[in-house]
Amino acid sequence: MAYRLFEGKDHASIYQKYRFTPPNDLKNIIIQYLDKKKGQPHVLAVDLGCGTGQNSRLLAPHFKEVVGIDISECQLGEARAVPGYPNITYRTGTAEQLPFPDGSVDLLTAASAAHWFDPSRFLAEASRILKPGGCMALLGYSDSNTRLHYQDCGDRLKHIYEEGKQVLLPYTSNPVLVTEGKLEELYSAIPFPDKERIESFQEKSLISVRNLVGFIESWSMFQAFKKKDPQRGEDLLVHIQRRFLEEMGATSPDTEIEWELEYFCVLASKPQ
Repeated sequence: MAYRLFEGKDHASIYQKYRFTPPNDLKNIIIQYLDKKKGQPHVLAVDLGCGTGQNSRLLAPHFKEVVGIDISECQLGEARAVPGYPNITYRTGTAEQLPFPDGSVDLLTAASAAHWFDPSRFLAEASRILKPGGCMALLGYSDSNTRLHYQDCGDRLKHIYEEGKQVLLPYTSNPVLVTEGKLEELYSAIPFPDKERIESFQEKSLISVRNLVGFIESWSMFQAFKKKDPQRGEDLLVHIQRRFLEEMGATSPDTEIEWELEYFCVLASKPQ
């Protein structure tokens, strides 16, 4: 089935504002894998569940054409509004029925999206549209290993973050929970013999308290929570931000903290 949890205009705007681009170094690993398995030239990349286009834009310099596919027209509207990427096209669609000829795609990617796909139908389409030697790269992050650092209160900030997740747990869709398994079942189902997993790719970056709370706001489970009780949703965000600042001894929500995310990536190459 197709999950439709990111379609509202307000949610799409939040997604564009607060969702982050995957690590550049991880993107480089993916491109190097494609170089090794298929070789140049790299003509067409298809980014599934592209949302507001963060991963599509990251790939754009490496391909003649990038096509982002998403079920949400509102998400795609946000993606199209970002200037400066003439080789990216965005189309409404699903991972289970792709508008590309057989053997036409160099790289098929999904960033924090593959857990929403129907595995058997998606893999059948991937096998059909990839060129011989073409590759899949399915990446995401494991939020259970997120770490926060600010002076000596990182552990307490992590506790506040986890408390917020616990409030939202009853509103969390099963596919989101599946991401903690790092797509193990999907990896096992890939029919290509040439495949590998990157289990842990650590990425450290700085993020403001404001943007970290905005990231929480972008979650599908938060949006489900807010839809049921809008006031409780707003109150939860205010509460989390206030507690962060109190623990940090800071007054501005633009104060930055270091956070560390654990990414993973499934790589596979269609036989030549």
